[in-house]
Amino acid sequence: MNKKITAALLTVITAVSVLSGCAKQEPGAAPAAQMTFKEDAVISYLGPEGTYTEEAARYFFSEKGSFIPKAAVEDAIEDACSGAADYAVIPQENTIGGAVTNYVDALLSRGDVYVVGEVVIPISQTLMGIPGTKLSDIKTVCSHAQGIKQSERWRRENLPDAVTEEMGSTAAAAKYAAEQQDKSIAAVAAPGAAKLYGLEVLAENVQITDTNKTRFYVLSSERVEGGTNAVFAATCEANMADDIMIAIHDAGLELVAIHDRPEGSMLGKYNYIIEVEAAGGITEKQINKVCENKNVRFYGSFNAVSK
Repeated sequence: MNKKITAALLTVITAVSVLSGCAKQEPGAAPAAQMTFKEDAVISYLGPEGTYTEEAARYFFSEKGSFIPKAAVEDAIEDACSGAADYAVIPQENTIGGAVTNYVDALLSRGDVYVVGEVVIPISQTLMGIPGTKLSDIKTVCSHAQGIKQSERWRRENLPDAVTEEMGSTAAAAKYAAEQQDKSIAAVAAPGAAKLYGLEVLAENVQITDTNKTRFYVLSSERVEGGTNAVFAATCEANMADDIMIAIHDAGLELVAIHDRPEGSMLGKYNYIIEVEAAGGITEKQINKVCENKNVRFYGSFNAVSK
């Protein structure tokens, strides 16, 4: 077995993933213009208003369309599958927090949706509270699980006695802090959420690293043709994953990312979500080659863009 295949197999075993293979867009470019998307589309996303998911959705669709916040990722996906929305945008992976596992599970639970786009945006987590709040006032920090994870080091150094409270999204945390009007409660959220909910920025860039990024999938019930990237899902025992990696290699595809999730019926059996790329574009022949394995499902091809 050559070194390339061996490296791929090690990636499966360790479930390591990277934010790579994203075509960098020039400032002001319309990232979705490379493929055909509906004009004036309805786009569901993880709300409320002010989430990073909304930012990703608006960037991908160049502010064109109707953007509908949803209380949960599952609701956004259901909108895309049922036709209530043309597209759904969901978080998929973060530099620091890794795969957003419950959202990966939500995607893997559906067989009636395709990944038709991907967008990577920089994440600048911001601590905010009601006007007049000092760091010494804060007893509770609210955020999404990813915001809590990404700000862990900063909080340990600057708010060592504060407890955390997990919310459905970073914007939901900002909204909650604004509603409570309590100086002891702060939120970690996107900078724009402070203005949106009337909060004061208490500290900027509280994430662990300045290279913090999150990538988001754009979903649709209809497959979009073309693209340089593709997503496959596989369900199998771990000792069978090497066959899938070999098929990906033999199809001339490069591995971008892979996540494993427990399948739920037995130890050692997993659901894998696998992203690949091909510089010249994904072909139907390559897709069919990978899907010759009965354990593999095709989840769509797309272009990956970065803000």
